[in-house]
Amino acid sequence: MISRRKARAAALAPEKARAGERRAIHFNTNRNDNMTYAIVGFGAIGQALARAFARKGIDVAVASRHPPEALAPQANAIGPTIFPMTLNDALEADIVLLAVPFWQHREVAKVRANWKGKIVIDVTNTLDNLDSLPSSSVVAQALPGARLVKAFNHLPARVLAEDPAVNGGRRVVFLSSDDESATATVVALVEQLGYAPVNLGKIAEGGLLVHARDGIWGPLIFQDLFKKEQ
Repeated sequence: MISRRKARAAALAPEKARAGERRAIHFNTNRNDNMTYAIVGFGAIGQALARAFARKGIDVAVASRHPPEALAPQANAIGPTIFPMTLNDALEADIVLLAVPFWQHREVAKVRANWKGKIVIDVTNTLDNLDSLPSSSVVAQALPGARLVKAFNHLPARVLAEDPAVNGGRRVVFLSSDDESATATVVALVEQLGYAPVNLGKIAEGGLLVHARDGIWGPLIFQDLFKKEQ
């Protein structure tokens, strides 16, 4: 299966600049076997997340407000499993990692008429006053029907870009969501990427630990923690 995946990635590599013609595909054998992935936003955070996928040889679409050909040079530099696409095509993925500046989520939301059932991983942060609402709740309101999970937002880009395995431990990724099934799916992805998932519970409960409130960062934001292997 590994050789098949590598062969497929090699075959697709020359087509990467022609992104937007297909969805991302991966051949990993786990509970997310048939899932497709996309990273929306290809700045420092988006590129760091792409490196996480590339380290594990997992195909992922990347998209932004710029055309795919503008993303191709950096995508090629990261690895052969990173595929630039149009935003419309990338949003066809089963799991979308939202890595845009916070308020740009509204622009992304307008691209799809229907978000029902789609898992969206909210990687955004903001210090803005949102009438005491967690920022992920604001994002969820803009994506009606989406199954939203907060994750990866507490790690700076330079840390996300690093290998999560250090000194016999795995870097922790905190998750929170009001959808237990979506959380389980994202937990599997986090583990597949080599991180140690820690579920904080619902967004308005434990999830507040990774949200900013009243202009102050939550206590777990920017905390770079590791879980020792047993």
